[in-house]
Amino acid sequence: MDSRLILLLSLVASGVAALCSGWLDPYYYDVCISIGINIILAVSLNLVNGYTGQFSLGHAGFMAVGAYTSASITNALAVKFTGMPIGAAEVVFVLALFLGGLAAAIAGLAVGIPSLRLRGDYLAIVTLGFGEIIRVLILNMDFLGAARGLSVTWHNTNFFWTFGLASFAVYVVYNLVHSTYGRGFVTVRDDEIAAEAVGINTTKYKVIAFATAAFFAGLAGGLYAHYKQYLTPEGFNFFKSVDIVVMVILGGMGSTAGVVAAAIILTLLPELLRMLSHLPWIPEPVQPWLENRLILYSLLLIILMLTRPQGLFGNVEFLRKFMAARRAGK
Repeated sequence: MDSRLILLLSLVASGVAALCSGWLDPYYYDVCISIGINIILAVSLNLVNGYTGQFSLGHAGFMAVGAYTSASITNALAVKFTGMPIGAAEVVFVLALFLGGLAAAIAGLAVGIPSLRLRGDYLAIVTLGFGEIIRVLILNMDFLGAARGLSVTWHNTNFFWTFGLASFAVYVVYNLVHSTYGRGFVTVRDDEIAAEAVGINTTKYKVIAFATAAFFAGLAGGLYAHYKQYLTPEGFNFFKSVDIVVMVILGGMGSTAGVVAAAIILTLLPELLRMLSHLPWIPEPVQPWLENRLILYSLLLIILMLTRPQGLFGNVEFLRKFMAARRAGK
């Protein structure tokens, strides 16, 4: 089965889910939207951390750029498009999402070009600093709401846009890394010195991966802004970046299927623990521990590193095996 057909089926399924979403409890609806947004963030960061071998800790910063850009655009145009024909608001929403992703990609280029000559811990520190700079800049920009936050006029994010864009992100990343051009990413990850020795411009490949990942993080930020309808700088702090990195490590760096599974698991886990902590048979001293996801994340990482350092799925790609099996059966 061709990957384009899988993408088309995913878009159709997202549309059907959006039509049926009115029957879903608002709490479960919120959890499902969070899963879709986290899939986009984890899959895009996996392109940098997993396939290119760089360690970025600033993904929440790119998400913030996309969220505030798209929210500002729709806030500015909301008054002009009030009373317009059905569909005009959706066109503006899609345009705002794209411009949010584009702004994040430009930010990715601005950070990536000078810093991607660095390696390992140094790059992690630079990207961490970028994320904090974005957060502090927003805190001091009054037209973006500063510390009091920014209200977003429109609520356009639904199942179709969230899971449609999640499917699109998976499609793009999967085809990119399995293309001839995408082999450059893996070569840079496996042995950067050898890649340079055979004439591969490693900086170019790293910058492209960085900008592509930032674009999808910006799209995720736009979806988040038009779902929550309220943005604060603290929603894009260091801990948000850590959450995304944990999804990539838990799923298996270099496995798209793995990080999708990890994004689902780590979105559901805090909710399940919160439900458990309120059960009457849970001892009272244990309840605060169940609600503290940071302790659980730390324990998960320690256990995973000791028992399965390659992540849940390692570098196994179920989609690729499935498509190869389909082709072999023809």
